[in-house]
Amino acid sequence: MTVRALARKREIFAWSMFDFANQAYTLLIITVIYGDLFTRVIVGDGPDYRLGNLLWSAALAMSYLMVAVANPVCGAMMDHAANRKGYLFISYLLTVLTTAMLYWVEPGWIWPAMVLIILSNFAYSMGEGFIASFLTDLGPRKALGWISGLGWSLGYVGGLMATAFALFFLGEVSAENYPVIRWVGPFAALFFLIAAIPTFIWLRERGTKRMVPVGSNMLRMGWQRIATTWQSVHHFSDLRWLLISVFFAMAGVYIIIAFSFIYGAQVIQWDENVRVLMFVIVQITAALGAIGFGFLQSVIGARITYLATLVLWLVAILAIWQTPLVTVLLNDWFAVNWQAQYVFLFSGLLAGLSLGSSQSAGRALVGVLTPHGKAGEFFGFWGMTSKLAAVFGMLGLGLMQWAFGLADAIIFCLLLFTLAIVAVIPINERRGGDLADNWRD
Repeated sequence: MTVRALARKREIFAWSMFDFANQAYTLLIITVIYGDLFTRVIVGDGPDYRLGNLLWSAALAMSYLMVAVANPVCGAMMDHAANRKGYLFISYLLTVLTTAMLYWVEPGWIWPAMVLIILSNFAYSMGEGFIASFLTDLGPRKALGWISGLGWSLGYVGGLMATAFALFFLGEVSAENYPVIRWVGPFAALFFLIAAIPTFIWLRERGTKRMVPVGSNMLRMGWQRIATTWQSVHHFSDLRWLLISVFFAMAGVYIIIAFSFIYGAQVIQWDENVRVLMFVIVQITAALGAIGFGFLQSVIGARITYLATLVLWLVAILAIWQTPLVTVLLNDWFAVNWQAQYVFLFSGLLAGLSLGSSQSAGRALVGVLTPHGKAGEFFGFWGMTSKLAAVFGMLGLGLMQWAFGLADAIIFCLLLFTLAIVAVIPINERRGGDLADNWRD
């Protein structure tokens, strides 16, 4: 059995800084600002914005479908060539370029906006899988929980810094403020560009580079590695069940990421100051959830930790869905006059804890079950599963909100997280970890 030594602190920090850097994209573009800008200003089909919501779902689904196809093959190619940093660098530059180009989109330019969102989210999402494949290099399996949690926690700190700056200097999402708020694209791109520099300086490339046989090419080698791994997949039953769970869980997570602030604007109808406060609450609790559950994983194990985060998600979704009813009940019981937008902040606290902890715990558990030398491939499967889940979640919620409205469509997430919990039950962490340690191609 091979036990990998803990990497140097500088390298762990450099790996975590990519999470710190790329959160500027996912928060500013996907969650907080540009999604709202796209639906309410660029498409602008008020008062219920059903077409805008549907097109936003379609753009994200298309980008995730592209990732689902490309990620496993690129992962296998990276493992064969021992060149993960090269692939990571290409995805990083493409994300920066396409995000910056959002500045030139005008209100009503629906198709250019969708193309840039598809390309930028594709590049960002590919980078997520590429950076995750380095996790197994950074320490023994027992340490992967807190290392993953550290990265995800720093990610939310980076997102908090980037978004707080953007909200302060760029102002509200509105047609009147469009000449200023359009700078959100270049700002997110610049933040990502600068903050990820330590990753490319200090993160080490490990592995043995293999030559491409005469008459073949790297793409063909990637497909061959995928085919070989697929033939052996029956050996990795625990990983199979985990990927099924990740599929349902990430479908729910991507719905929350893409629609939580749209939900707040359209259903809860919050004020601008409440939107800002919600963002701060979610970022802080997500960071605490990621790092706290990461260290907890070292004590109680990756499987139990991941399962606990899924149960927490059920509570959070119920709180989001029933915010109006809870507000009425609280006002009746305590003779107060609270507004739903303030009660909704409690839902945000629960969602933040769930958001950071579940994604970090899931990534770490994949690392526990991954053999050395196959990190690119296995995290490629993880990326493929996550993005197929995003396609399923985005289209599912998009169609449901088209038919029933966003307020009731959110209960779709309850079903998704329930199925994710059921899929965790057959997983045996010790068995899967031993198999990964002793696996030889």
